Amino acid sequence: MPRPVSRAHDSIARGRGRDRHGRGLRSAVTGPHLPLLRSRLSFFDSCVSSALEYVRELWPAELAKVTVHIANAPTGPLTTTGVDRWQVDRQARAIVLYRIPIERLTQLHRDDDWHRRSLIESCVFRAVAELLGKDPWDIAPERYRHF
Repeated sequence: MPRPVSRAHDSIARGRGRDRHGRGLRSAVTGPHLPLLRSRLSFFDSCVSSALEYVRELWPAELAKVTVHIANAPTGPLTTTGVDRWQVDRQARAIVLYRIPIERLTQLHRDDDWHRRSLIESCVFRAVAELLGKDPWDIAPERYRHF
């Protein structure tokens, strides 16, 4: 079942400060001197939410009533072109991004956070372009222009 895209800070603050069974407040698993651990799910959510925020600033009128959800994988039968990375419903003005196919089925030439973020953002841009009936390069033309 798809879930709506959440803000990145909502998922981070969710598990902190719980006092379970009178044992006192929990501390981070990594300790006070190391950065907090980040899951693939929270990284994916933050990438999608930041890309959506960027695109909504560029196209506010066109994306005003568009809803975006994240599902683990498509539930329908496989298509002849392979596994879908997203699904667009123009009538409902909705986009469903499929996390596992985006993360696992695309081969990156370099497996680091920047390339993973770029892949996720490009899927968001292409899904929005499909919904609006535009070319993906027209959605965010300045996003990847490097000098």
